[in-house]
Amino acid sequence: MEKMKAGIIGCGNISAIYLENLKDNPLIEVVAVADLIRERAQERADEFNIANVYNVDELLQDNEIELVLNLTVPGSHAMTDLAVLEAGKHVYAEKPLAISLEDGRKVIELAEEKGLYVGSAPDTFLGSGIQTARKVIEEGLIGKPIAATSFFMGGGPEAWHPNPEFFYVAGGGPMFDMGPYYLTALITLLGPIRRISSSAGVQITDRVIGSGPKEGTLLQVQTPTHLAGTIDFEEGAIATMITSFDIRGASDLPRIEIYGTEGTLSIPDPNFFNGEVKLRRFGQDTWETVTPAFESRQNERGIGVTEMVESIRAGREHKASGKLAYHVLEAMHAFQRSSLEGKHIQLESTYEAGAGNNTDENQSEAVKSN
Repeated sequence: MEKMKAGIIGCGNISAIYLENLKDNPLIEVVAVADLIRERAQERADEFNIANVYNVDELLQDNEIELVLNLTVPGSHAMTDLAVLEAGKHVYAEKPLAISLEDGRKVIELAEEKGLYVGSAPDTFLGSGIQTARKVIEEGLIGKPIAATSFFMGGGPEAWHPNPEFFYVAGGGPMFDMGPYYLTALITLLGPIRRISSSAGVQITDRVIGSGPKEGTLLQVQTPTHLAGTIDFEEGAIATMITSFDIRGASDLPRIEIYGTEGTLSIPDPNFFNGEVKLRRFGQDTWETVTPAFESRQNERGIGVTEMVESIRAGREHKASGKLAYHVLEAMHAFQRSSLEGKHIQLESTYEAGAGNNTDENQSEAVKSN
């Protein structure tokens, strides 16, 4: 099968792992990179032997390129997606899909109008960690899922990230940064979300960049850094979720646990593709480690776009889709709206979780080979 030629817009930190994982991909050939800082694009091109270093307009005008990976900062995701779609190319973007729901809808609607595919990170839910947990649930080993807990407890990225400003403006914070991993995993395991209620605030306002050329620079916090709430799923489960950049000490809380009528399932960090899934059935005194449904490496970013290309060729719905990302985006907004408005927020969108199934029996050949 002929490889689909792709370009990358945005050559920051995250671009390196995509290029590393895609360099020997059987379905995708990255032929061009572009960045607002041309030197940064040139560095990536030299590092990974990419033929073309373009500005954004040049990349979009290259008729050889059918697919664009949008790895820009969150505030540019929707604008870049729309430009790519207008140029007649498929697009796969880093999370979140957009900052505003309006922009997210525009992306989905334009893609449908033009008959193009929109994909979005995270694709970690396609890895062995979440998919093994899904298989356990499908096999009924914990009975009917009735509740869940989900915790991301951190101190913020300013200690290690050289350019952390975007984490503390609209479209940043722990919910928009890490929430997509946790919410995507929960939706994969428990189905679509019906409503959300929450509290959100900025508990620690003083932030200082801790590394790189901007070390010592004060950050202005413009978005909630601690969000705690309750998620009601359409199929009946109730989840408690906290995402925080305000935890300066350690936390021993689990990443995700699913509670069923017949047992409990412990889920590994949804920021990674693998990890141990543990099961404790009703009446047992100890946890058992579940045999993985298939093998994954810790970081396989790019399997979502690989599976999307395979789906384009086959003419079917893909897994890490814009529709899933939009449902997650609406949920993240609901966490903030609920706190501001003091009420439950009913979600208008939904998502068929079965589209995200990737257990070994039906795992795509593209994902297996990545």
